[in-house]
Amino acid sequence: MQFKSPLNPAFLRGARLVFVASLCAGLIACAGKDAQTEVQNITEAYELAQASIDRKNYRKGIQIFEAIQSRYPFSDLSRQIQLELMHAYYKSGEFEQSIEAADTFIRENPIHARVDYALYIKGLSYFEPNAGYLERVFKRDITKRPPKDVDLAYSTLRRLVERYPTSEYAADAEQRILAIKERMSAYENHVADYYLRRGAYVAAANRAKDALEEYNGATSNPESLRILIEAYEKMGMDDLAADARRVLETNFPDES
Repeated sequence: MQFKSPLNPAFLRGARLVFVASLCAGLIACAGKDAQTEVQNITEAYELAQASIDRKNYRKGIQIFEAIQSRYPFSDLSRQIQLELMHAYYKSGEFEQSIEAADTFIRENPIHARVDYALYIKGLSYFEPNAGYLERVFKRDITKRPPKDVDLAYSTLRRLVERYPTSEYAADAEQRILAIKERMSAYENHVADYYLRRGAYVAAANRAKDALEEYNGATSNPESLRILIEAYEKMGMDDLAADARRVLETNFPDES
């Protein structure tokens, strides 16, 4: 599945310029000649960092933004730089740094208007390194657990959607949540079936139940129910097997 991220470069560039222009106007209003020169230097540095990132020279852009942030660690500019850096880290594939920057921003600015953006970048940073893994996982040993970051991507994106349902990033986050649910539900079924075929019926039932509860709505839910039914039958739990079969027949009549 291909995802179109709403991280629009033109939008981000425009937002940066508006912010920097506003900041510089405020500083110039109460600044002397030396201060005005410094403001001009900040603007030039900002524009150079933007240009570097637009040319995919992320290392240079990151270095400039980090230098500006170290000069103004407790200002509104610092908060904007945090946003710039988490985006630049993400684009350069430095996902751990992006997550750390997002966590720092959320912790220090819990009611800031751009917390939704920080959550989005954090979720993407957990999601992207595992996208290929999730496609390959069914060709590998199914007894190996998928990386923890998949669950972290899922929980972070869910937090974004639940806390900020009207965010411009919510729609894309929802699509990624659905993709994770589909892959993880199918994966849980593979593991449950692995246990079932080896006579570990309790483990098989538990994994199938977990898939149904955690990934409700996934297209592989009927398979989870079939595994659950068989596991209960193997354990002689006929009433529970009958209950699970009724759920399957009621909710998935074409799959029963």
